[in-house]
Amino acid sequence: MTASTDAYADLHQSYGRCLRDRDFIGRFYEVFLASNPDVPPLFAHTDFNKQRMALRKGITMAIFHAGGSRVVDRGIDEMGAVHARDGRCPVPAALYGDWIASLLEVVEATDPEATPELMARWREAMGVVVETFRARDEVVAAPQTPAQEGARGLFSRVMQGLRPQQA
Repeated sequence: MTASTDAYADLHQSYGRCLRDRDFIGRFYEVFLASNPDVPPLFAHTDFNKQRMALRKGITMAIFHAGGSRVVDRGIDEMGAVHARDGRCPVPAALYGDWIASLLEVVEATDPEATPELMARWREAMGVVVETFRARDEVVAAPQTPAQEGARGLFSRVMQGLRPQQA
């Protein structure tokens, strides 16, 4: 994907300008943690050094995902699984709006070239990844029919048969 075919090249450039400010990610967390009283408890046992690196990478993946890049599918799936209602670090869907609003507030304050049009594109792109996470949660939460349960069990048994046997 080249800059001329990257639907969100402007966001990659904006994000690069934001990252020139070493406090960008830290400021995002300050704003996000203050955005809703339900947010701080989600980070009670968080290693923020690791979290900041994960977010930095996650935003890049989200921009590529919004642009339709398949290269980040695995990473987006992993992030969705981690933050799903049954994931290791579940995020209630109602907080995704606060996450986007917090990110946009800090991008707008940090990127010297931020315009209303650019901010609308940020909202659009981050909305794509949020909708991907929400859709994943809806599929996971949907009750399975007996036929689906049986098919899943059959698939599992077939996959067990394909695994190399232990000596």
